[in-house]
Amino acid sequence: MSVEVAFEKKKMEFQAEVKQLLQIVINSLYTHKEIFLRELVANASDALDKLRILSLTDAAVLEDSPEPSIFIEIDAENRTLTISDNGVGMSYEEVLENIGTIAKSGSSSFTEYAKQNNLGEGTLDLIGRFGVGFYSAFMVADKVTLVTRPPKTTQGVKWESTGDGTYEIEAVEKQTRGTDITLHLKQFDGAGNDEDFLNQYTIQKHIQKHCNFIAYPIRMNFVTEEPETDESGKPIEGKKRNTITEKILNSIQPIWIKNPKDTDREEYFRFYRQHFHDWNEPSEVLHTKSEGAIEFSALLFIPSQAPYGLYTGDAPRGPQLYCKHVLVVDDCCELLPEYLRFVRGIVDATDLPLNISRETLQHNNQIHVIKNHLEKKVLEKLKSILTEDRTKYETLWGQFGKAIKGGLFMDFQNTEKLQDLLLFESSNSIDQKTTLREYVDRMPEQQKAIYYIAGESRTAIEKLPQLEVLREQQFEILYFLDKIDEFLTQNLHEYAGKKLQSASHGDLDLDLPPQSEAEVTTDDQYKRLLQFMQEALKDQVKEVRISKRLKSNPVCLVSAGGYSLNMERLMAEANQPSFRATKILEVNPNHGVIKALDNMLREGGESNVSDCCQLLYDQAMLMENYKVEDPVRFANSVSNLIIRAYGEGAKQAPRGDADFTE
Repeated sequence: MSVEVAFEKKKMEFQAEVKQLLQIVINSLYTHKEIFLRELVANASDALDKLRILSLTDAAVLEDSPEPSIFIEIDAENRTLTISDNGVGMSYEEVLENIGTIAKSGSSSFTEYAKQNNLGEGTLDLIGRFGVGFYSAFMVADKVTLVTRPPKTTQGVKWESTGDGTYEIEAVEKQTRGTDITLHLKQFDGAGNDEDFLNQYTIQKHIQKHCNFIAYPIRMNFVTEEPETDESGKPIEGKKRNTITEKILNSIQPIWIKNPKDTDREEYFRFYRQHFHDWNEPSEVLHTKSEGAIEFSALLFIPSQAPYGLYTGDAPRGPQLYCKHVLVVDDCCELLPEYLRFVRGIVDATDLPLNISRETLQHNNQIHVIKNHLEKKVLEKLKSILTEDRTKYETLWGQFGKAIKGGLFMDFQNTEKLQDLLLFESSNSIDQKTTLREYVDRMPEQQKAIYYIAGESRTAIEKLPQLEVLREQQFEILYFLDKIDEFLTQNLHEYAGKKLQSASHGDLDLDLPPQSEAEVTTDDQYKRLLQFMQEALKDQVKEVRISKRLKSNPVCLVSAGGYSLNMERLMAEANQPSFRATKILEVNPNHGVIKALDNMLREGGESNVSDCCQLLYDQAMLMENYKVEDPVRFANSVSNLIIRAYGEGAKQAPRGDADFTE
């Protein structure tokens, strides 16, 4: 035992910087008040770690209480909450140095001491590196009392402060080794976001959230009411008694530090259900560890269903981040790219560049390395599922495909990573989607490009006239049904050397077989009609031209480049009507309607031809699932065509903007 020296009670002032620090801690450093529990329990864990290291060379420091533990005690009557440990404790000088000095971390000092003396090399796992966590107690307490003593002495130290910039310190007798921190809690009125930290279930909730995997048991007495019974064991009406039961609040051993070979699937699933409150069995489990310059363990889960709010921004956006088994960030979006935000899990690092509050990260290469490692592992897992279990992958794609597509759209650097994971519906099969690799492998030798077309549904797409020549050539067509699909082509220009080509964009550049003489048509043959239609529709289309893609329909609309018709519609739905497609009206010279218009124009029926041009344009717009610009004019045009066809009653027909009667 060390020599005991009595110290009189003294009132002292914090350093000027500490006074400022106290105000920062109390008012703005931490996001949530319950963080004080994490900080004080983490400090207690550090004290136990220090004792463990010292005991390697001096077993006497364990005294008669070798079992390390942390204890939480609630005294509702006196409004106090006490957090105790039987760790290494502090001497009088250490209390003055560690608590009275700004950001003086006992953990940092001990780490240096241990390294210099070769104590426990490779086993130091201390959390408290900033020395400000202790002050977080003042967020919830009017007064904080600390009683502590180191091993091999009976003399302890009592430190007390109301957070006003001063503190009192004195020597006291303490029977047990370690530290007791008693918080005299502020009044709880139940208003706002304040919580009642005298409620045993509130303490349990936050310990299990932030400190569930601390390496030492965190104990607390739970008080429950039970009815009193008579001698026969029958409850006595109106009489109850309190029963006190000690509970261990934390799980202690993190599943992610275990060897994956020693952990079965059911154990993973049980942890997933309990920790993430998802009762659906996860689709995949990834358990990985990295050792070396950057050490961390990760346990990731690919859910079987998309988390609620995944596509509205309400879902978590990253794994939980732990540092030495203590929760640091509940939703750490820096650890996985945005497009993998559906992955749930835990990353536990041995050392991280945390900011002073330990709630946010300082960005540096360590985080970047962890992120790259995890991203690579998840993508490898997804690719293996695609190869080995196609049905399972298509199910996952239905849940998370839009998120993955978003990653390709938002960053062209993701193109190579993600292009082989994409799935699309296509004309090849109704039942199974296709990858780009499968599409290219099926391409006939004469096909130059990967053809796609965007629309609202498969049924609507398959009726589009632009596809007629591609179907005739038996070329497969990808169906872009998600709103994001066509936007992918801004970064995904080609695949395996094959350009992605929209069936509704410009020229298809097809090597078509020679046509029969009856089908051969030159622009000169319809030169006058094309010029007339161009003038009649000059406010709606850039060009009217002969089509090489139409077979059975008289006209279709295509875009000259840039925005497609589908993109224009999507942008209009998003209240961005200024984004317009440059439209081209293609006409089928072999269709009876076009031949009739040509004859009508030759016979001098310019007025009727002009009205028919507008009607054909409106027809093409309807086939593209657009609203016609003037529904009344369109309806009158159709009515007048019927009247003109039958002739009788034409004079009684109402005249509109488009009237085919004379």
